[in-house]
Amino acid sequence: MITIRDVVKQAIGAGYLTVEAEERLRNLLTARYDLEDLKAFMSLQKAASDGFVRQQSREVLVSSMSIE
Repeated sequence: MITIRDVVKQAIGAGYLTVEAEERLRNLLTARYDLEDLKAFMSLQKAASDGFVRQQSREVLVSSMSIE
């Protein structure tokens, strides 16, 4: 079974969070998870806010707004 830590590790390693990975995180966060998963998720949030991880969903949103 995939964990939040697995998704975070992949996103931070790639420097990119896909829409699919975001959806997987949403689903995983609705189930029981442990403290290590919570810490991993918080590290992903920090990496994204610091600019180390780009989010596909934000890029899609920005590009759709510039088209209009």
